[in-house]
Parts: sequence; C-alpha cells; structure tokens
Amino acid sequence: MTGPSTSALLWASFLALMLCMLVVDLGLLNRRDHEIQAGEALRWVLVWSALALAFDGFVGWRLGGAKALDYLTSYLVELSLSVDNLFVFVLVFATFRIPAALQYRVLFWGILGAMILRALMIGAGVVLLARFDWLLVPFGLFLAVTGIRLALQRPEEQRPERTLAYRALRRLIPSTPRLEGRRFTLVEGGRRLATPLLLALLLIELSDVVFALDSVPAVLGVTLDPFIVLTSNVFAVLGLRALYFVLAQLMGRFAYLNIGLSAVLLFIGAKMMVSRWVQVPSLASLGVVGALLAAAVLGSVWKTIREARRAGTP
Repeated sequence: MTGPSTSALLWASFLALMLCMLVVDLGLLNRRDHEIQAGEALRWVLVWSALALAFDGFVGWRLGGAKALDYLTSYLVELSLSVDNLFVFVLVFATFRIPAALQYRVLFWGILGAMILRALMIGAGVVLLARFDWLLVPFGLFLAVTGIRLALQRPEEQRPERTLAYRALRRLIPSTPRLEGRRFTLVEGGRRLATPLLLALLLIELSDVVFALDSVPAVLGVTLDPFIVLTSNVFAVLGLRALYFVLAQLMGRFAYLNIGLSAVLLFIGAKMMVSRWVQVPSLASLGVVGALLAAAVLGSVWKTIREARRAGTP
C-alpha cells in the first residue's frame, strides 16, 4: 500500500475530478430540461468511459500495474451488473409516466444518492471482510446463488408496481399524480405532496440499494482496497445515466445478457470462496470477466441479426 501522503493525493484528485464533472454536467450542460437523444447520450458514454480509463492510467502510474488491473476489472464488473438496473429505470419511468425531458433530472439526483449509499456499503464491507476474512465464503456463496437466480429470472418478473417498495411509497408518502414541471413536491389544498418525480426518484434509489447487494460484494471479490473499490464503483455508476438513454432504445436486443452476468457472478463467487487457499491473478480475473461479457454481447447481437434475417425471408 502507498503512504499517507500518496493516499491523500489520490483521494483529493478523485474527489476534485468528480466535483468538476458534476458541476459541468448538471450546472453547465444540462441546465435546461430536454429529451436526451441517442447521439448526445452516446457522446457522454464515451466521455465517462474515457475518464474512467484515464483514471485507471493514473492509478497504474501511482499504485502500479496490479492495482490498475484490479480497478479495470472492478469497473467492468460494476458497469455490467448495473446494466440490469437500467431495465428497472425504464419500468419505473413508464410506471410513473415520467416524460423523457425530465428523466435526466431524476437520474442525476438518483445516481448522486446512489454514490453516497454505495460508499457507506463499501466502507462497511471492506471493514467486515478485513476483520473477518471467513466472511468471504458466505459472500461468495451469496453471489453464486444470485447468479443462478439471475439466469433463471424472467423479464416479466421485474415489475416495479408489484413490489412492496412501490406499495409502501404510495401508502407512506402523500402524493399526487400531477406533474408540476421539474418540481419534486407541490402544495395542494394546503398540503405538501410528492409529485411522480419524487416517487420515481425514491423507487430508483431503493432499487439501486437492492442491486448494490449483488454488485458491491462482487467488486469486493476482486479487491479489498477501498480506494480501488469506491473509485471504480463511482465511475461506473456515473456513466449509467448516459448509458441508460442509449440502451433504452436497444432493450430487448441483449437476449443473453442475463446469462453473461450470471456467469460473472458465479465466477466471482467461486473466486471469493476459494480465495483463502487459491489466489487468482488480477489479469486472469479481468480476462475471464471480459470474455464472459463479450460472449454475452456478441451472442445477443448474432441472435438479433439471425432473427432479422428470418423475418426478412419470404
């Protein structure tokens, strides 16, 4: 590990970069609510991806190649597992009938809250696993079981309006079905009520906590370095907003994505369970995770092309 001065420099560099990007993102480029088109979203995906990779280079320069590989693996794992969350975003916005022009605002505050919640979960996870290393075995088993459940899950099971969280929000929070521009609350009949924007935001936050129960242990299965875990997690989560607007138009084309994510969870779960006896090199972990995700994406693309050809056959 690095000394205190280097560690302080790394944390300061990361926090300064995040603050600058958030100010530029919301304060300068997205002050006006508008519908994000695929082209604009794709540019932001490339920007966040480039920043994440540039920061990986910075990590490699300051901490060495092994840490850079851990960062890249953790980033890929978190980003790929978070893709499932994007499907929930689509359903939440449809459930509350949130206009496309206001979705970016909800996602900004939702993901900002998710970063804080994940930082707390990562901190707790690192402390627990560092003190009680035997917890790696139940954590790994949990990931393996989650991977199996993910492979068997049907798309129709992801219905926000059928969840306990949705029903609880409707009962506990006084709300109105009326939208009032970009406002999260409004006053009706002397009462402060939540608009659909606030309910959608809260449901997105709750769903992220549920997904983090899978992704945070998965990343902790790659490394227990809190700096690597948190920075890779934050970069992946920040890129989700832009990725959502790209994938929202492509949902349904990734038929084998769940299978690929399931395989990733099974691999990392197995890696955690045997980590006390067998150390899997960082480069090998990166190669396996990358290969599994690439196979899922390429298989899905091939399936889409094949079905398109069949549909065009007389």
